[in-house]
Amino acid sequence: MQSILIRDTTRAQREQIVRQGLAACGSSCEGCNGCDNLGGGRVDAFYQPYIDGEKELWELNAEYRRGLVR
Repeated sequence: MQSILIRDTTRAQREQIVRQGLAACGSSCEGCNGCDNLGGGRVDAFYQPYIDGEKELWELNAEYRRGLVR
């Protein structure tokens, strides 16, 4: 398995990683209320700090689990 850390990926690769991860259900995220989003906007926007190289995926997911993100 290839590393998904920011230092080991390009922006384009991180965009693809997020797209593939969110497509696990088989649908697009556009207008979706899945993943416990409950109308909270575009789910992929939550991962923008990872795509931009600001935060690792594990950091974002930990914040979500701790309820720091809505």
